[in-house]
Amino acid sequence: MLKGFKEFMLKGDLISVAVGLIMALATFALVEALIEDLITPIIAAIVGEPDFSALTFTINGSAFKYGAFINALIVFASTAAAVYFFVIVPFKAYQNARGISPKKRPCPECTTEISVSARRCPSCTAVVAPEAA
Repeated sequence: MLKGFKEFMLKGDLISVAVGLIMALATFALVEALIEDLITPIIAAIVGEPDFSALTFTINGSAFKYGAFINALIVFASTAAAVYFFVIVPFKAYQNARGISPKKRPCPECTTEISVSARRCPSCTAVVAPEAA
């Protein structure tokens, strides 16, 4: 039983996922600091409100904290932008420079991008002939 547990814990996939999660949490902390220390003060200088979390309105005794939503929206948009510009774009550039980006073509039935060597479209399941190499 312990041997199986040891194999599970030391398996490459689990370690890769753990490292990815740690890096994701570190990246989120970095982006959160960027937003709190740089982006929010810029927005505050433009709008005049340094912290949106205090913004609320009340209807029939119920408080709606829309300011916290605005803060979360700024964090989400900034995180998405940071991931795109600092991870996705450089990775695609690296793939293109190394010539390892997958070749794509449109499916003749639904126009979804599929692999050049695909024999069936994953979206519409149409049978397609693979392109000649």
